[in-house]
Amino acid sequence: MSIRPVKSIVQSQPTIEGAGVRLRRAFGFGDTGEYDPFLLFDDFRNEKPEDYLAGFPWHPHRGIETITYVLAGEVSHGDSLGNKGTLGSGDVQWMTAGSGILHQEMPKGDQKGRMHGFQLWANLPSSLKMTDPRYQDVPSKEIPQVTDDDGTSVRIICGSFWGRKGPVDGIAADPRYLDVWVPPGRRKKLPVETTRHAFAYIFEGSGSFQDASDPRAVKTDFVGSDGTPVLSEAGNRSLVLFDSGDEVTVLAGDSGIRFLLVSGQPLEEPVAWHGPIVMNTQAELRQAYAELQNGTFIKKR
Repeated sequence: MSIRPVKSIVQSQPTIEGAGVRLRRAFGFGDTGEYDPFLLFDDFRNEKPEDYLAGFPWHPHRGIETITYVLAGEVSHGDSLGNKGTLGSGDVQWMTAGSGILHQEMPKGDQKGRMHGFQLWANLPSSLKMTDPRYQDVPSKEIPQVTDDDGTSVRIICGSFWGRKGPVDGIAADPRYLDVWVPPGRRKKLPVETTRHAFAYIFEGSGSFQDASDPRAVKTDFVGSDGTPVLSEAGNRSLVLFDSGDEVTVLAGDSGIRFLLVSGQPLEEPVAWHGPIVMNTQAELRQAYAELQNGTFIKKR
């Protein structure tokens, strides 16, 4: 087994989206080649209703999939195809925008006013950019959770892990989306196939990831041959991007660590991106916006 070196650690940055929702963005709207097939990751955890209640009114998407994972509060959604529903704590929505959809997402806090969750955008390959739109709304009770002997627990939202399979299926990039908790002071190795791009986003506690790129690193511990630590520390709202390898090794801090571990097969295709629409060429992008103007954006099946 080879440890995935830590390529970079960044803090998610404050930004405003929708009708004035304050959130934090870990990556997106730039050169996302290192995250391919993923395009954007937002952390919309907020304690103040005035900072999120305006929500995300009607807006279009084409050429991507959006993945919403709610931790606290609710998100009500509706779309131009007549679908509607509400996501609660622990629920997931995996929306394949495909050829085009108009939808809205309106958050509501819990009894304490908290609205916590994440949104990830995954790119679609050119062969599926114009596929039919669809939703996969997954209630929390359908998401398997496995716990290892040392207390490490993993919710498997998408993909296979430790012999269990998540409920979301038929996704082009074959992603794996895991919610991982490692108890205080525990060290854990988590497999990630070498061919995938992978990142972790920490949202509770803190910990350290073993960095095999350090020339002092050894494969079996968090110290090098000279006895000094070989660690990359990360805390709340940190995004850790990994280089190639087939396992991630984490050492939980004094209060444990909880993070999303996301990986997927890179598409390695050109990206033409403006706002909520992601295509392969500028001509396709111009056509999409022209269709928005002339009323032909939504394809009738």
